[in-house]
Amino acid sequence: MELDLGAIRTFLDVVEDGRFTDAAARVGMSQQAVSKRIAKLEGDLGAPLLVRSRTGVRPTADGEAFLPHARALISLADQAAAMLRARRRPLRVDVLGRDSASIDMVRAFYEGGDADVEIVVSRGAVPRAPALTGGSVDAAFGRATGVLPPGIARVPACLEPIPILVGRRHRLARRERVRMEELSGLTAWMPGNAGDSEWADYYRLLSAEFGVRIDSSGPFFGRDHIAERVAASPELITFGNKRQYPVSPDVVEVTVTDPTPVYPWSLMWHEANRHPSLPLLVAHITDHYRPLAGPGHWLPVPDRSLFPADPEPAL
Repeated sequence: MELDLGAIRTFLDVVEDGRFTDAAARVGMSQQAVSKRIAKLEGDLGAPLLVRSRTGVRPTADGEAFLPHARALISLADQAAAMLRARRRPLRVDVLGRDSASIDMVRAFYEGGDADVEIVVSRGAVPRAPALTGGSVDAAFGRATGVLPPGIARVPACLEPIPILVGRRHRLARRERVRMEELSGLTAWMPGNAGDSEWADYYRLLSAEFGVRIDSSGPFFGRDHIAERVAASPELITFGNKRQYPVSPDVVEVTVTDPTPVYPWSLMWHEANRHPSLPLLVAHITDHYRPLAGPGHWLPVPDRSLFPADPEPAL
């Protein structure tokens, strides 16, 4: 005996709605077509499944017994179809921002292989763990500290050096590099640092250790607005690079040294995700990650165990 999954799905619809007319309207079929599907299913099973009355429809004793098996069959069929769709769809990767190091890593992966990729730019607006668990994204780049939620795995991806930007009237504008200690007492204006974001926490820790004041006041009107304010000020700085602020000729990028602050990028995914391209991305990121060499860089304390440095070479 071969059961028609379409008929089983219709049976579940009728049980849920309690009326043939309601079920037919919801699935876009005629009442006659719904009745024919139910009749065929009852014929295949050799038992009546529904009792019809003036108040609606309810399962018979055989219908009640069949109900959990019907739900299991449809659930299994939906899972199988979803698995095949996942194999055909692009790998969805949240890069957090299009002007960050993560976009370069995904581009290198895409151009070096044959996996199809869909870029997602969340900017931290969507909680990462639910997105990975629910499958709205397959992998996500970002800063990961502390204990990860159950099922979420990570590998270190990249340590991105962070320079400063200053206006041409700033006393540091003619410098190619500046020591971190020289930034103590200066104000970095960063209105895009949302209070609960992973990067705001990073800069709070940097401020506490080196005495750079982080001013996140004022609404965030976009990076053009930040660039205009920094360009016009002889005192303000901001952390960022010219890739993020490419439109302002009056803003100068200065490298920070002794130590150089680096942003800790991790790649995260859910261990139950079976997209065939996900292991390829994880392998690519793992193979191309390079740990820090020597003590010339700075990471916040919570990140250091996740990004161990290479030991210094023996003399």
